[in-house]
Amino acid sequence: MNSTPPPAGSSQDQVWAVLGASGFIGSALATALDRAGITVRHLKAPRISARSTDAAGLLAEAAELADQLRDLTGALTGADVVVNAAGLATPSGADSPELRGANALLPVLVANAADAAGVRRFVHLSSASVQGHRPVLDESLQVEPFSAYSRSKALGEQALGARAGGRCSVVIIRATSVQGPARATTANLMKIAASPLASVAGRGDSPSPVSSVDALASFVLTVGAQPDGVPALVLQPWEGATAAGVLEAAGGRPPLRLPGWFCRGSLKAGYAVSSLLGERLHGSLRRVEMMWFGQRQEPGWAEATGNVPAPRVEEVLREARRQRG
Repeated sequence: MNSTPPPAGSSQDQVWAVLGASGFIGSALATALDRAGITVRHLKAPRISARSTDAAGLLAEAAELADQLRDLTGALTGADVVVNAAGLATPSGADSPELRGANALLPVLVANAADAAGVRRFVHLSSASVQGHRPVLDESLQVEPFSAYSRSKALGEQALGARAGGRCSVVIIRATSVQGPARATTANLMKIAASPLASVAGRGDSPSPVSSVDALASFVLTVGAQPDGVPALVLQPWEGATAAGVLEAAGGRPPLRLPGWFCRGSLKAGYAVSSLLGERLHGSLRRVEMMWFGQRQEPGWAEATGNVPAPRVEEVLREARRQRG
């Protein structure tokens, strides 16, 4: 795994607390931190539910969680950086207090605890899905969530942005479509890529935001280690993948090329049916849309400052395919 360590000579003194360190992204980050010589605290995120569906309501609910705040503050005391890699990754799930609690209320609670504990930086992992069907992903506050999951992640971003300024620097990273050998999403991608369903719109040379967990872990390390100058919201950098390249790396064969008009018409009809079913199919349709058309990314802070991690996505997909035989 390629990782960018903190400034020279400081890694031995660094303590990072990672919520969700046993999960897919959290475990990859913990490994990268260990290799960089950084002390890692593995923290389990508290299970909380949220009644509110707006930022103001979430801030009020977070203020009510005195016991959880006290426990988290104690666990974070002495840490230099806190990373929230916890949450419910359920792109096709329905809205629920548990979903909003894990993806929207928890980030606010952790930010409050980080302030109280004197932590230097809090890095919250959000999702590029908050911008939904926008033709280009960017680092703006504009969001177009299209499902319960993406709405819960967008609500978490909005609630963090609505907090009064504290001592702790808060940075939101919008992770893109992160893949790795241990992820069920990657296994599903490989099945589709190796099947007759593997297809792209037109030539398949459109940029794809499919990314590697290695590059994301490296980017989180870079963002957390920066002494200052990091914006409040940054987008995980593009790894140079294309729609066709992703499918070929994951499936070991070139995908079928379909007419763009056919793909657009099929998606329009599919989303119409899904809307009648309470958005039940929105998550699956979005995955098909990404497979066919990909999604462009606007260069952001990482590109402007030379903090783009080494691209690994096609290598990771080929390795995952080899591991699964």
